[in-house]
Amino acid sequence: MKKRLLIIIPAFLVLASFVLLPIKDDKIFEQVDIDHEFVLEFDINDTIKILTPDKKNINETVLITELLKRYHYKHLPLSDSLSYVIFDNYLENLDNSKLYFLASDVNSFVKYKGELDDMLIAGNMGIPYQIFAVFKERYYERIAFVKQLLETDFSFEEDEYFTIDREGVAWATTSDEQNELWRKYIKSEVLVLVLNNKTQGEAKEIIGKRYDRYQTAIQQYNSADVYQIFMNSYTESLDPHTSYFNPITAENFDIEMSKSLEGIGARLSKDGVYTVVFSIVPGGPAFKGNDLHDNDKIIGVAQGEDGEMIDVVGWRNDDVVQLIRGKKGTLVRLNVLRAESGVSGKPEIVTIIREKINLEDARAESSVYEFAKNGKPYRLGVINIPSFYKDFKNSHNGNDDFTSTTRDVKKLIADLKTKEVDGLMIDLRRNGGGALDEAVELTGLFVDHGPVVQVKDYGNKTHQEDDKSNEVFYDGPLTVLTSRLSASASEIFAAAIQDYKRGVIVGEQSFGKGTVQSLIGLQQYIPEEKEKLGQLKLTTAKFYRVNGGSTQNLGVTPDVELPSAFDHKEVGESSYASALRWDKIPAANYNLANTIDDKFLKDLNKKYNQRAKTDEGLQLLISDLQRLKEQRNRKKISLNEVKRRQEMEEAEKLAPAANELESINYSKEGISTATSEHSLKLEDVYLEEGLLILADVVSLTDA
Repeated sequence: MKKRLLIIIPAFLVLASFVLLPIKDDKIFEQVDIDHEFVLEFDINDTIKILTPDKKNINETVLITELLKRYHYKHLPLSDSLSYVIFDNYLENLDNSKLYFLASDVNSFVKYKGELDDMLIAGNMGIPYQIFAVFKERYYERIAFVKQLLETDFSFEEDEYFTIDREGVAWATTSDEQNELWRKYIKSEVLVLVLNNKTQGEAKEIIGKRYDRYQTAIQQYNSADVYQIFMNSYTESLDPHTSYFNPITAENFDIEMSKSLEGIGARLSKDGVYTVVFSIVPGGPAFKGNDLHDNDKIIGVAQGEDGEMIDVVGWRNDDVVQLIRGKKGTLVRLNVLRAESGVSGKPEIVTIIREKINLEDARAESSVYEFAKNGKPYRLGVINIPSFYKDFKNSHNGNDDFTSTTRDVKKLIADLKTKEVDGLMIDLRRNGGGALDEAVELTGLFVDHGPVVQVKDYGNKTHQEDDKSNEVFYDGPLTVLTSRLSASASEIFAAAIQDYKRGVIVGEQSFGKGTVQSLIGLQQYIPEEKEKLGQLKLTTAKFYRVNGGSTQNLGVTPDVELPSAFDHKEVGESSYASALRWDKIPAANYNLANTIDDKFLKDLNKKYNQRAKTDEGLQLLISDLQRLKEQRNRKKISLNEVKRRQEMEEAEKLAPAANELESINYSKEGISTATSEHSLKLEDVYLEEGLLILADVVSLTDA
């Protein structure tokens, strides 16, 4: 499950499942004239600034509650049971590692656990703000304790551990118990820096400055921030992609959607105190450089070749973004903990030249790979599609020369045909989605006319998106390569190819995002409100395959499944507790291509499984990924310097298995002179295995 501390950021978003839909209904909202009095019910230090709800929040809350009730796909009414979930979400969003609140604090809040639904309906935000006030006081107390700790030296010779997996643990019952927990926590932070060539004095100075920033950050929290945290605790109880944006967050979101900013091209989220790369924007410098990857943790940011590396652990997401953004052509250095090695790994410096984000730089590309397998020569084409893009402006204006995924892929296939390729692979591993109609039209290049996806909305109405091309542009052997990060429009395309039995899906189970979001500006319902209101992004519809099954939660299961670095409980739609469940509706009426049948897939998997037993590179990949999962699932880390160094070195060795292979003779044209059972030896082990499976598809098709 993705966890956040204080800052709530927009959930996973891809354009194929997102529409700007200002739902307008004059009867939806009647302004509430209530002046809730804020009465503090908990003992709070008098020196702490107490935040209170804005008056505009009363009507804003009533409106959001009504919009969610009417237009959210689940139509889940506010009730005591939902109130319990909202309560738990709020505490987790404030204190996800259970480091701040005491058990006595939580016990004092419990009496309100079943009342939040009534408070939301009435627009009364008093209790969430009071809980935040207690959190704020505990936060100050912890910072003061940290400053005391940093005045002493730590010994790293004792054989003790810190539990990093805090899910399921209880809150500390006493201050002494909490102090001991924090002693180990800070000792671990100091040890990380010592293992990365800092003296203990330097490490303590860095951490001291870090907690000074934490104190400044909590001081800067305003009423809108607290309101957003609580409202997202509410929206998250419905599903992970429904979010409330306060006016400032909404403005930043609009900038992101415009793709007009200059930077590195990465969407960032929060995981505890860490800033995490949520996704890489196709066409951006991070995408083209391929040095920064999804789920990497950014722990430092520096400007230029020699600027000071600023520690950003615990920073607000907005502040980290501001450091990373900059003018086109300037250089930024990021200190990164790799997703593969986790917090135990050694940080790496990633250097990126900022550019203006341009989706035109992320157009589909093709490559040809020639190799021999078991004495038989193969020439295979690969088309990499980083996103499903379309120039909507020129398309709507009637310009026949507009850019689109389908048009580009059609040209690439035509070129590959002239090169007489034996088979074709569509690589969707880094494709997080895009324009829905492009996924539909692209499917039409490979199957005859018919439905591609079904969409069921919040009103229980179902319609289908059809391919109307009435032609099959490519009818040869076809595979689609997916990863756990292939999402939304990628899943629609892969599912259609699989359901029509037109091609073979190879790789990892896809993300499982099969929902549609609408963005609603709240100001339109309360135009007389002088203060600016936020926006609501809510899930209004769900995608279904032509066979009737949803792509939601389950994603697309490959016909030939490759080993994965990801645990489904940690990455993908199924990692979210509130994700909409998989279900099924009646199948659409469509005609099978019948290129692939059960016997074909059985024979194909037999060939793959035989190769997995003998191919050293594939065996190494499987072995390393298993060890990598064990490394990431470690629940505690040693505070002994010798043991921790061993843990870190082990994590370094478990860098992506593909980089561990002795891969040589790789070129974009894929011509290799290596000799073995097959002459293909690539740095990209997933691509290599995908090509070998495509060769098997070609062989079985010809048999």
